[in-house]
Amino acid sequence: MSERTRIFLTGVGGQGTLTATNLLALAVLDKGLPVTSGEIHGMAQRGGVVESTILIGGWQSPRISHGEADVLLGFEPLETLRALPYLKPGGTIVSSSEAVPPVAVSLGQAEYPPFEHIKEKAEACSGAATFVPCRTLGLEAGALQSGNIALLGAACSLGLVAVDVDELKAAVAKHLRPKLVDTNVRAIDIGVAALS
Repeated sequence: MSERTRIFLTGVGGQGTLTATNLLALAVLDKGLPVTSGEIHGMAQRGGVVESTILIGGWQSPRISHGEADVLLGFEPLETLRALPYLKPGGTIVSSSEAVPPVAVSLGQAEYPPFEHIKEKAEACSGAATFVPCRTLGLEAGALQSGNIALLGAACSLGLVAVDVDELKAAVAKHLRPKLVDTNVRAIDIGVAALS
């Protein structure tokens, strides 16, 4: 990872995308690195698109334009597909492989694209694309929402986000409510193990 990194995060409401964003930004701050973070678009209702950014290394604005993100962290595969234009050529993707169908799909008004289509598109426009089953990993850790923290653990173990796995665990212990710490530390370990 370079000293200046732009990370684009996307998911849907209710997944904990903004919690994951805030936690990662705080972990970077705890390491003493300059970080800028922002929410591009967030829906209060469950199921709406949530997009956020983390820029490490002295950026003045939290904005990431198309073709600028070094790393795309997708907490939902369809949202990963939609966010591909933000990834720079040769950028890296770490995404969930498990869908959270939008309301239109649940009502039968639209079709969810096959996962293989999403994976092919992601691999075609990235230097590397890794997919992990976030929902399954979260449930294994003890809470569905901790699947996002499992994905952060995977990204940290791949060396993509300026903090290592132990530094992410320290941030969980420092910044999350005590009753959430054990589950989320477990989620980090499960996310790392999912890569092997």
